[in-house]
Amino acid sequence: MDLQTETWTDMADVETNLALLPVGSTEQHGPHAPLGTDTLDAEAVAERGAERHDDPVVVAPAVPVGVAEEHRAFSGTLWTSESTFRSYVRDIVGSLASHGWDHVVLVNGHGGNIDALREVSGTITRHDEAFAVPFTWFNAVGDHSADMGHGGPLETSLLQHTNPETVHEDRLDEAADGGSDSWGEWQSGVNLAFDSDEFTENGVVGDPREGSAERGETLLELATESLVDLLDEIADRPAGPRE
Repeated sequence: MDLQTETWTDMADVETNLALLPVGSTEQHGPHAPLGTDTLDAEAVAERGAERHDDPVVVAPAVPVGVAEEHRAFSGTLWTSESTFRSYVRDIVGSLASHGWDHVVLVNGHGGNIDALREVSGTITRHDEAFAVPFTWFNAVGDHSADMGHGGPLETSLLQHTNPETVHEDRLDEAADGGSDSWGEWQSGVNLAFDSDEFTENGVVGDPREGSAERGETLLELATESLVDLLDEIADRPAGPRE
C-alpha cells in the first residue's frame, strides 16, 4: 500500500502493523548514474517487498536526503547532519506508528546512513510506541555484497533492471577509468580519507561494467526475499517503550 497514491479513507481500512520507510540519498554516483541512485534502489526494493509479502504492508514516501557529506566535492550532492537525519526518521516512524503501523523496516540504500539508522532504530524501539529495524539492501544479497562499491556493479545493475532510463550506458567506460578499486585510504586499519574525492577521481568505486540488467534482477530477488523474511520475523514482536 503506497501512501503517496492511496486516499486517507482507503488507508483507514488497512489492517496491518507493518510499514516500510525507504531511505536513500541525493549524492554523486559517478558520470553514469543519477544522484538519486540510493533512493531509487531503496524504493524498488521496498515496493517489491510489499508486493511479495502475504499480508498488507504500508510503504511510506522515501527519505531522499541522508548522511552524505563525504560526497560534498561533487556537484548536486545534498546532505544533512546525523542528528537532524535521526530526528527526521524518528518523527516519520512516529507518524506511521500513530496510525497503527508500528512495526517499521527502514529500507536503506546508502552506506553513509547505516550507523545513524541503527542508532535511531534503537532509540525508537527502546523509548517510543514502535518497533523499528534498519535493512540495507546491498548487505542482503548473498555473495554479491562483496562487490559493493559506489556507483559500481551492484547499484548500477539494480538501476539497469528497475530504472534503465537513468543509466548513461555510453559513460560506463569513463566511469570505470576514473574510479577507484576500493573505498577509502587505509593505514593501520584506519580510513584516513573523510571525503570520497580523496581516493576516487569521478566518485566511482568498483567497475560498473560488471553490472547488467540481468544481475539487477537477481539482486532485486535476493533483497526482496531477505526483506520479506525480515517482515515475517518482526510482525509479532512487541512494540512500545522498553523503559
